[in-house]
Amino acid sequence: MLLAVDFPHWLSPEIIPGLPVRWYGVMYIVAFGIAYLLYRRQIRERNFPMSEDNLSGLFFAGILGLVLGARIFATIVYETSDIYLRQPWLIFWPFRNGRFTGLQGMSYHGGVIGGILGFVIFSLIKKFDIREIADMFAGSIPLGYTFGRLGNFINGELYGRVTAWPVGMIFPNAQRYPAQEAWALEIAGKTGVPVPAGADAMLNLPRHPSQLYEAFFEGVILWLVIWLVRKKNPFKGFLAGLYMGGYGLIRFVLEYFREPDADLGYRIELVRNGVPPALFSSLFNFTTGQILCFMMILAALIWWIIASRLPGHEALWLYPDSAAGKAARARETPEAREASRIEAKKNRRKLRKKLR
Repeated sequence: MLLAVDFPHWLSPEIIPGLPVRWYGVMYIVAFGIAYLLYRRQIRERNFPMSEDNLSGLFFAGILGLVLGARIFATIVYETSDIYLRQPWLIFWPFRNGRFTGLQGMSYHGGVIGGILGFVIFSLIKKFDIREIADMFAGSIPLGYTFGRLGNFINGELYGRVTAWPVGMIFPNAQRYPAQEAWALEIAGKTGVPVPAGADAMLNLPRHPSQLYEAFFEGVILWLVIWLVRKKNPFKGFLAGLYMGGYGLIRFVLEYFREPDADLGYRIELVRNGVPPALFSSLFNFTTGQILCFMMILAALIWWIIASRLPGHEALWLYPDSAAGKAARARETPEAREASRIEAKKNRRKLRKKLR
């Protein structure tokens, strides 16, 4: 009895076979669309002073930076050959051997760097507070990111390590392993995978559907946390740091379920026990993704320290010139308004002392 799940046979990377329209690209469009709608909602509920034209321009700059950063970073960090050094135009050439393949190979971490550069430059030109812009992106991106990982799942790529757990899934294009390998034969026996006869028999073993793990935890769960605390933001820039640190921590843990890139393996291997990368070997062997996620966590902590000490760091949820803001002030008692005035005066004194 097979104790694993077969990859859905009705799923295909191409929406219509033979046409250059793939689900992965559609998932990217859906992701951008969801992020845009969530961002616009935050602008409206906060009465943030940004027009629709500026919102469109902000997203254009962010998406342009994201795509450029994701692609360039992938060719620098994850490509082991020198093909892009010899033929750099291939970085953005979507054809291979006369077939349309799209831009194969995008790095999330590169996309973060490029996206940040894009919206920071736009914000400086338009004189928006970068911390506020980043906080609203933090409340928008994770849910959209979910669909990017679903696109990876439909492509049958970025699958996880071999497992005997009941959640294991057999991906049709996953790497096969020789049936003569003792560990492969053991996994096959535990999961009920049939072992073909012959000296050169190869096994397609169940794997963690790590794309779905990431879609759920790095996407849905992280978004819910940020969305629920967005109105209790302790200082400007807090949500941006929460997203970077939260994503870095979750992805760092989930990388233990995801198979390292075949041509890269472990970047840091402190325990050499002979276990193949397809199996979990040690908590002290780290992949490229884990190193980059650790750097994200450090960057988030440093950002929190800086953002909480910058002038004007006090978070403002509802802009006071809005109708809702005026109505909220009108509902306050005279005593509450006086207490708010005194508290604001104290905060200004503290800020002046810091700046001396």
